[in-house]
Order: sequence, then structure tokens, then C-alpha cells
Amino acid sequence: MVKFLPFEYCTGFQNMARDEEIFKTAVSENAKEPVFRLYGWKPACVTLGRNQKDDFLDKNFLKQNGIDVVKRLTGGRALLHDKEITYSFVSPIDYFSGAESVVESYKAISDILIRTFKQLGIELVIGGGSVHTKNNYCMLVSTGADLTYHGKKLVGSAQYRAKGYILQHGSVLYDYDCALLEKIFGAPVDKSGITSVKEILPDISMEEFGTLFQDTVRGVLLNI
Repeated sequence: MVKFLPFEYCTGFQNMARDEEIFKTAVSENAKEPVFRLYGWKPACVTLGRNQKDDFLDKNFLKQNGIDVVKRLTGGRALLHDKEITYSFVSPIDYFSGAESVVESYKAISDILIRTFKQLGIELVIGGGSVHTKNNYCMLVSTGADLTYHGKKLVGSAQYRAKGYILQHGSVLYDYDCALLEKIFGAPVDKSGITSVKEILPDISMEEFGTLFQDTVRGVLLNI
């Protein structure tokens, strides 16, 4: 059984602190039950990968636009969290069969999302993104942990492992603002390699999608 924490909006600092708290509690209590959490960001926030520097950011611009900046435990490059749903998954490394392998654990967790999106009419596959770039924006970097729709990245994930446990974060793009991303990350956004829920299902609002996604993923988790 997977413990499910329903969607909530928090600041970036609160979101990262909450995920770290869940992870540390799991380790200290030797928890066997995974925790799956859904959340949004208010205000918008840039998160930096665990080992990523922030020297490319225009901090004055971010401050003027009310955008926070925070570090996350997981690796990878920076993300702007704005019009999206984020998930986190904490579990023992050995919860899934074969998940001692990083690749296999990504596949196992991604399968939850693939099954969820399939019920929403969106067929996703692992990997297959075509974007390879030096851009600091994580969604423009293709990795084997991506979930893609017709070759375009929709969900980007990153993982942290310590003391026999996994913390995996992932961002599900509902929509994105190219001009804002280009200003923050200082490089053009190539839309050919990324997509959003709004592009795939244009008649569903973010609020409607959030409710559908939460209810559907909860149902998937109950059948694991």
C-alpha cells in the first residue's frame, strides 16, 4: 500500500522542506510504506538541482517578479515551477523488484504516471525525447527518466538516494510561458522537444486537470 498525500499549494521552501522531512522520517523510522505526494507552487519558484550553481540567474528579475529560488535534494538542472503539478515519491530502494538499479526504479515509478495518464487519454512512454542542450532549464534536457508524448517531453523527473531510500521528484507541465523561461534561463526555448497538458487537452483547465490527475493517480496507487 502506498500512502497518498493529496494536492496542496505551498511556497517553494515549504515544498522542499516537506519532501525532505518525509524522506528523513522514512529513513529514521525504517518505513516500509512509500509516500506519494502531489503539490503546486505559490508563488512561482525556480528550483536548482542539488549540485547546480545559481550564477546564471538574474536574481533582480526574479525578485521583481515575485519568483522564489530554492535548492532541492534531487539532481538535474533548474526548473521553473509555475503552471504545473509536481509529484514526489519516497520509498525504500527495495520496495520495487529490481529497483536497486536506478534505471529500474525510474521505470517503476514512471509506470504509475504512465498508467495515470493513460486513463486520462494521454499515452506516454519512457524516454524518447529529442532535445539535447546546454540550456540550464531541465525540461529542455533529454534523459532516460523523461516521460514523453509523441517524442516531446511532458514529465521530467530526478532522483536522490541515501541510506537505502529513494526520493524522486517530477514536474508535470500543464502550461509554460516561453518568454518568461527565456528571460530566466537566458536562452531560447525550443518548443519542438517539449509539450504540455494544455497543448494535448486544450479544453481542460488547470484546476480541472489537477482534480482529474489527483483522483486518477490515487486510484492507480490503490491497485499497486
